[in-house]
Amino acid sequence: MDLVGLEKTASITIAPDERMSAKEFFDFCQANSDWQIERSAEGEIIIMPPVGLDSGNFELEAAGQLRNWARRDGRGKAYGPNTGFELPKGAMRAPDAAWVSLRRLEVLTPEQRTRFAPVCPEFVVEIKSPSDSLPRLKRKMREWLENGAELAWLVVPDAKTVYIYRPGAPVETVEGASRLAGDGPIQGFELDLTDIWPDA
Repeated sequence: MDLVGLEKTASITIAPDERMSAKEFFDFCQANSDWQIERSAEGEIIIMPPVGLDSGNFELEAAGQLRNWARRDGRGKAYGPNTGFELPKGAMRAPDAAWVSLRRLEVLTPEQRTRFAPVCPEFVVEIKSPSDSLPRLKRKMREWLENGAELAWLVVPDAKTVYIYRPGAPVETVEGASRLAGDGPIQGFELDLTDIWPDA
């Protein structure tokens, strides 16, 4: 299916009659690489347009800071917003930034590493763009935890707010902070939010 003719203004959800195989879905995403595409656990295909200039910068900043820390820390690897993960419950999601431990990466075969790998990151960051639905993103954060994430941050730049998700714990809300310290799997990481807040 070619999506070139569709307007890039809003998310589109497609419910196919038959679920694509992992290979078919990967090939579908490669054939429509201008879009960010995810798949729900039920097999629905969610197609999103590219983000705007500011949101793209915020995503890169978060992923870049995480990557720099991961290189120094050495316990895992960081990934950016174009990396898809096949989750245990059937969804394929692509967070804005993610960290996966070497322990989880070591069980993957070389072939699995060339596609959407069947692994859930221990840590994910999602950054809300102006066109994103906050309730949808909050559901997505819970989905990350249900599939094995140990820590998840939902960053809302316009409100200068971060929602922190941990398994079995209430959601923590942090407002107006300039830095956010990681814990659990990313103990030692600190995100400089001044480079993500819009008026910085």
